[in-house]
Amino acid sequence: MRSWIRPNQFLVCSYFNHRFALQCPAEDATPAGMQRRHLLAVLSAIAALGANAAEAAATLTPADRADLGRIEAYLNSLKTLHARFIQVAPNGLVSRGQAWLERPGRMRFQYDPPSPLLLVAGHGRVVFHDSALNQTSDIPLSRTPLGILLADNIRLSGEVTVTDITRSEGQIQVSLTRTAAPADGSLILTFVDNPLTLRQWTVIDAQRQQTRVTLYDITLGGEFDQRLFSFDVGGK
Repeated sequence: MRSWIRPNQFLVCSYFNHRFALQCPAEDATPAGMQRRHLLAVLSAIAALGANAAEAAATLTPADRADLGRIEAYLNSLKTLHARFIQVAPNGLVSRGQAWLERPGRMRFQYDPPSPLLLVAGHGRVVFHDSALNQTSDIPLSRTPLGILLADNIRLSGEVTVTDITRSEGQIQVSLTRTAAPADGSLILTFVDNPLTLRQWTVIDAQRQQTRVTLYDITLGGEFDQRLFSFDVGGK
């Protein structure tokens, strides 16, 4: 029987226990426990209602605007994606797995064993499941930076603020926040150019901790079983 933990009880307690007077679970010092805490830390900061100051919008040049237009067009053309991923947590802990992305609004991160973690986005929610603890938490997709990437119509203006755009050899990196909710965290998208291809994203939480996901063995297109994007009683 799964145990549902509300976001403001389980996810937020690691950073905001002093505000909410919550009882956190006993600390698990195993590698899986460390991995679990760091993923929870990212989600907790996303879910927090802290009032961090908004990052200033970048001053965009004509070249910046042209590149952002190309990136918008590319992302909006990206309907389905399957890839392997490498995730690097704030403490350097590395985990691997498979990722499925289907726009709008669907994603699945299935971590390789022995990790007990599963992350599923669908039906407007992001669900995090830990099979080792038989605990499940969820937050609205709209409250996460990844909601920007999974939007039906991606626009890098208006409701989204571009805070930085940088270029290096063969790469473009764009930093984004939600204009109305900068405290939800920020998202850095990294693309290789010629042809433009999404290769990496970095979620930065309210504590400025970074979790980086790099994609490889990428396959675009195709149809996915929609059960991938739902969390059932078995946690699968």
